[in-house]
Amino acid sequence: MNIKFIVEQHSDGFIAYPLGIQGIVAGQGSTYNEALNSAKSALKFHVDTFGADVLESDDKIIDAFIEDEVYA
Repeated sequence: MNIKFIVEQHSDGFIAYPLGIQGIVAGQGSTYNEALNSAKSALKFHVDTFGADVLESDDKIIDAFIEDEVYA
């Protein structure tokens, strides 16, 4: 199964989370890779705890996009 992760950079570090997962799963770190690895570890724990059904969704995410908008 292919899981897409979002990684966001904030002034105090990075956060990461998988798309399309049932439940809340997130990771954080000082670097991009730390946050991504933390989120992957959290997802593994989530699946181990709640079962593989958390990976299944009727509405599969095909892709994700970022759009910059300027608001005045």
